[in-house]
Amino acid sequence: MSISYAKQLDILYDVDVFVAGGGPSGVAAAVMAARQGKKVFIAEAFGAFGGAAVTMLVPLFMPFSNGVDFLSGGIGREVYNYIAENCHESFKEYCPDCIPVETLKICYDKMVTEAGVQFEFFTDVIDVVTKENSIEYVICSSKSGVYAVKAKIFIDCTGDGDISAMAGAQYEKGDENGKLMAATLCGLWEGMEWDRVIRYDDRELERAFADKVFTSEDRHLSGMFPISHSIGGSNTGHIYNVDGTNAASLTQAMLKGRMLLLEYRKYYKEYLTGYEKMELVISGSCIGVRETRRIVGEYKMTLDDFMKRASFEDEIGRFSYPVDIHSSNGSKEAFEKFSGEYYNLRYQAGESYGIPYRALVVKGLDNLLMAGRCVSSDRYMQSSIRVMPACYIMGQAAGMAAAVALSTNQTIRSLDISLLQKNLKKAGAFLPNCKL
Repeated sequence: MSISYAKQLDILYDVDVFVAGGGPSGVAAAVMAARQGKKVFIAEAFGAFGGAAVTMLVPLFMPFSNGVDFLSGGIGREVYNYIAENCHESFKEYCPDCIPVETLKICYDKMVTEAGVQFEFFTDVIDVVTKENSIEYVICSSKSGVYAVKAKIFIDCTGDGDISAMAGAQYEKGDENGKLMAATLCGLWEGMEWDRVIRYDDRELERAFADKVFTSEDRHLSGMFPISHSIGGSNTGHIYNVDGTNAASLTQAMLKGRMLLLEYRKYYKEYLTGYEKMELVISGSCIGVRETRRIVGEYKMTLDDFMKRASFEDEIGRFSYPVDIHSSNGSKEAFEKFSGEYYNLRYQAGESYGIPYRALVVKGLDNLLMAGRCVSSDRYMQSSIRVMPACYIMGQAAGMAAAVALSTNQTIRSLDISLLQKNLKKAGAFLPNCKL
């Protein structure tokens, strides 16, 4: 059964650049474009910028550096420095490697507002209007109603490639059987005694399995991470068969995740030292999704690029996080496969791979860029590039590319790459292979 529904919509914003999603890639894209004098609007579905760190309570940024070079220069460096300088004294021993959520929220608020970006929270993009190979409008829904936003260039920073998919872009999803990486509901806990904690967190799992602490045997325990002297963030427990692009699937995952946290509460308090007094303060308001769509772009980054430590003529940054594919099931064999890849597909200090601009350009659409975990890649490379420091790199490049294209009357495909790279280096990006 279906109905036909039509409504006349107001165009509430007419801007140079529209950014969908205010996570790390979206903030970086919007701020960078606005700093170049462009009129920018962000639609953010939640009540704060920050994406996974804020709504999902992911406790770690993951490394900004390859052990020698600070790879996430520019916006990433600004965020890193702000947290180091402004988080509470009790957090400074562990942050900014770990995430003080409220400090990060304020950091993003200041960056976005000081750059002059227009934005609305509690706003979802529900559709797009295309003409030939371009997006003309996005349709947004908020407490204020449904309205249209007009822009010259659009940037998809939803993580799931929502705008791209709505516009008809090609995409891949999951493994060869469509299976997706497991999701996790993260949380913040208090009462830890870090001086008594003994790593690794998974060392008593087999005993807990035998005691039937868990409803299922999941050997992949990322663990609990210190944020302050007595506060920690959990990245514990895998929820399988979750599709982050399906509301019903996400709903069931949230229910499962909250119950799973109670099982891990028992495990940490009764089987490990230093956690006896800990209690859950809050769980994420959104499930931590690691993988959904990978949009097909003008270039597809692959495992071969990772293995070769690839460089590109059009690279807009370099990154080095390991291949990190969490299994789509909880079997012992699947965990052993993950462990083999994670510890073997990683770099030595100082190594990195290039990120080509073409991987940010959506194939078949003339005014749509993307940044974040939905960029054009295979599954191996997506598992490396999906973390926050890489999102800053890609986001600021997309924002700068949009600004350069508009300022020079070029298209996103005919862009003067050397000018883009020159402007990115000026903004602090790490581009050692671009001799400009």
